[in-house]
Amino acid sequence: QVQLVESGGGLVQPGGSLRLSCAASGFFFSMYTMSWYRQAPGKERELVAGITSSGVSGVSTNYADSVKGRFTISRDNAKNTVYLQMNSLKPDDTAVYYCNVVWQSLTYWGQGTQVTVSS
Repeated sequence: QVQLVESGGGLVQPGGSLRLSCAASGFFFSMYTMSWYRQAPGKERELVAGITSSGVSGVSTNYADSVKGRFTISRDNAKNTVYLQMNSLKPDDTAVYYCNVVWQSLTYWGQGTQVTVSS
C-alpha cells in the first residue's frame, strides 16, 4: 500500500523558513518522480515543485514560478523521503501542502501539512 506522510508544517513569520518532509512507503521510491502540491482555501490544488528519479540525465527539479528562488525540493532515496525547504516565506504561501506520487497510473496524496505564514 502506497503511503505518504507529510510533516514539518506550522506557523511561521513572513521571511522565515520551514522544511517539510514526506516519508514514503509501499513502492520503489527511487524510481518515481515525487512532487509537492499546495492548496489554499478556495483555490485549486497547484504544483509547487517536483523532483525526478535518477536517470541517464540525472535528477531534475521543477518549480512553480511563484516559488522559484525561494523553495528547494530534494530527496534522500536511502530514507525514502522527499523534502521541501521553504525560505523567504510569504503570506501567499499559506496553504495545505501535499506530497504526491503517481504509481501504477493512480495518484496518491499524503494527508497534508498546514503551513501558515503570518505576522
